[in-house]
Amino acid sequence: MTTLPSPEPHPITNPRTVYSGVATEQIAVRLPEELLVELDDLVSRGVYESRAAAVRAGIEAVMELERRRQTDQAMIEGYRRTPATRAEREAAIGSLRDAILEEPW
Repeated sequence: MTTLPSPEPHPITNPRTVYSGVATEQIAVRLPEELLVELDDLVSRGVYESRAAAVRAGIEAVMELERRRQTDQAMIEGYRRTPATRAEREAAIGSLRDAILEEPW
C-alpha cells in the first residue's frame, strides 16, 4: 500500500513559525485582567514591542532564574560533599575583606 506524504499545514493555521531563525510554536495564555492591563501598559510605553515580546521576555527571565537556581544548588551540594578547608575559608574571608576595602564608598 502506498502512502501519500502529509500535506504541509497552511501557514495561517500552522502554529509553528520561525522567530529569530528558530522554529517557534504559538501557545494560548489566559491572564487576569489586572495583569493584562499592566502588560498593555508596558507595550504602550514602548518597553516591549508587543504582548508576545513581553511574555517571551518574562519566560526567558524565569528560565534564567531556574538555571541559576540549579547552578547554586549544584554548588551547595558540591560543598556538602567536599567542605572547604580552614585555609580555604580564611582565604575567602580575606578576599572578601579586600574587596570591601576597595569599594569607593
